[in-house]
Amino acid sequence: MSGVARLEPDPERGGAPRVPPELALLTELAETSDAAGCAERALDWLTLHAGARRALVLGVDRGRRRLRCLAGRGLPAGIDPALEVDLDERGHPLVAALAGKELTIEPYALAGPSREGDPSAREGAVPHGLEGPPFEAFPLGEPDGTSPELGLLLAAGVGDRAPLRLAAQLLGMRLAALALPGLDGQLERRRREVEWLSGILEAVTDPVLLTDSDGRTLVANSHAEKLLSADDQMSEGRRRAVALNNMLFSASLFTAGDEPGATRREVLLVDPIEGGDLMFELIGSRLRVGPGETGTVSLLRNIADLRRATEEIEEQYRRLHAAEAKTRAERDRLDLILNAVIDPVVVTDPSGNIARMNPPAERLFTSAEAEGDDAERRVRANDAVFTSFISNLYASQSLRQRGELALTDPGSGDRVPVEAISGKVLSQHGEETAVVTILHDLTEAMEKARLYEQVKRHSEELEERVREATGELAEQNELLRRQTLELAEASRLKDQFLANVSHELRTPLNAVLGYTSLLLQGVFGELPDEQRQRLERVDSNGRHLLAIINDLLDVARIEAGKMPVELERFALAGLVDEVMVEVEPLIEKSGLDVSRDVGPDLPELESDRQKVKQILINLLSNALKFTEVGAVAIRARRTADGRRVAVSVADTGVGISDEHQRTIFEAFGQTGTAVARTQGTGLGLSICRRLATVLGGDIELESVEGEGSTFTLILPLHREDPTPTAEEA
Repeated sequence: MSGVARLEPDPERGGAPRVPPELALLTELAETSDAAGCAERALDWLTLHAGARRALVLGVDRGRRRLRCLAGRGLPAGIDPALEVDLDERGHPLVAALAGKELTIEPYALAGPSREGDPSAREGAVPHGLEGPPFEAFPLGEPDGTSPELGLLLAAGVGDRAPLRLAAQLLGMRLAALALPGLDGQLERRRREVEWLSGILEAVTDPVLLTDSDGRTLVANSHAEKLLSADDQMSEGRRRAVALNNMLFSASLFTAGDEPGATRREVLLVDPIEGGDLMFELIGSRLRVGPGETGTVSLLRNIADLRRATEEIEEQYRRLHAAEAKTRAERDRLDLILNAVIDPVVVTDPSGNIARMNPPAERLFTSAEAEGDDAERRVRANDAVFTSFISNLYASQSLRQRGELALTDPGSGDRVPVEAISGKVLSQHGEETAVVTILHDLTEAMEKARLYEQVKRHSEELEERVREATGELAEQNELLRRQTLELAEASRLKDQFLANVSHELRTPLNAVLGYTSLLLQGVFGELPDEQRQRLERVDSNGRHLLAIINDLLDVARIEAGKMPVELERFALAGLVDEVMVEVEPLIEKSGLDVSRDVGPDLPELESDRQKVKQILINLLSNALKFTEVGAVAIRARRTADGRRVAVSVADTGVGISDEHQRTIFEAFGQTGTAVARTQGTGLGLSICRRLATVLGGDIELESVEGEGSTFTLILPLHREDPTPTAEEA
């Protein structure tokens, strides 16, 4: 008997398998006592297990010689009771299907009685709702054709015929049992056989399943279901593992082909629950599952443990060989180490006999290299001294022993003082297995000790000389300290003198400039052109002298740490505009293109506005002085960290050489050009950098000689300490 016997997990019973579908159908048919009820049960079962949406059961009414509808699903209204076919109409497809063959029935066969026996005429009589795929017709009863004509099972749109064939077979057996009571016992016996078969399959601990020629599962126990079956309630990972197992299992089945007898092969599957790899031995056998149809019974025997045990044995065997090779390598390496050791090394057994020694030890305890009675006597003396030392170690409870031995060179007879360091070698059970002794020659150490005493004596003499030299250095340091104080006082007096002189010079100079200005304005009368020109030269030189004095005064204030800082918040764009206005005469005189670019996102700057303005005027004035052709640009932007602002003044003038870039910010430092020597004292940039330092910022320079220069003033947006110290200045 062919059929589907999937054992599906039951969540309410902790994953135990449910009743097989064919057994459930047998039970329901056995509990139903009329033909129509049995047909209804069969159609309900097909709807649940085969997904049938359009199906019907036709039974043979032998008294009326008619084939009439017993039950239907998904058919148009009015078709079920009206569908009757005369059994004498041998040309009708439904009557032909009763002969025991599985046929495909077109929907027009369900349209009603034929018109004049013309099948083509019935095609136009298909009622609305019957359009669609044809019906598959299965005779009720055993598939071998030995059962009497009982009826037909028709279903449309079902891909797998196995459930339809099973339902037709079981329904036919039940209808035959209702017609012939003797067949009821056969049905009960068949139901018990199915129960026994299901129990046997579940008793097998290995996965067992029956597949048809297309690889579809017909029968499977719960162990096979865990590997090859999944439903929508399972996790995505488990469904993917089951899909992969089905693909691997099907590939293994198709690889076997039609080989006769039982076939064996290995197949690797995935554990859907744990996710690990499972190695199975697949044992497959061919058998007949229906008329002209064969299937394959597959037994999956888990050989993962066997394979793992085999691999572990192989691994242990490999480790054993590796350990043996390692032991040999360690022994060889130990020989190499012993032979490479400069000091004599001796290994003795628990009886005190020498078991192993390196070449340096052989020269002391063997007479191979020195022949003669004297050499033999010296060797025995060395052996006696060494044996006495080792005996003391064995007699004590200590694991190590250190001492000095007086040995003799067997060849030369020279005395060889050695330091002997011995240690016991214990087994895993604490038993003494050997003693390893290293003999270190003390001849060189004694010579070093003698030399050390000499060095120590010379060192003491040198220390005495160093103490005398240190006293002289202390006197020199005290003299230097006093000179430093005198220099600091002289620098202070110089700064004070410079500040006083600057104030004293500005007072009469301001008077000179004032009277010169009055004369030039004509307060005392108009002046001749010649006198006016000379007064203008006096005024120009006087103002230049005043600027120099002011610079000197600023330098003195900064160096004295007395430069006041008055903080206020101001917009940098307005300050740049003021600077441009003040240097307007220089701009017109130079004839250069002067541009400004102030970022729109610049916040207000908190600093000393007058000092920032003084720095920018000086930088812009220098750019105009040292640029004959080209352009000058002033640009203000916020730095990348957002905490500072950078104002750069770039020109296309003469530029500054690398040599002068290192000294340009020093007091009285100039570029060395003729223009610089005639137009400045070298104090402007020095004052600018010092003012920038007082304001918490700095001035950076980028210049290429002959191409131009860029001076960048970098200031913090907020000056936290408005009173700088002298060190900051």
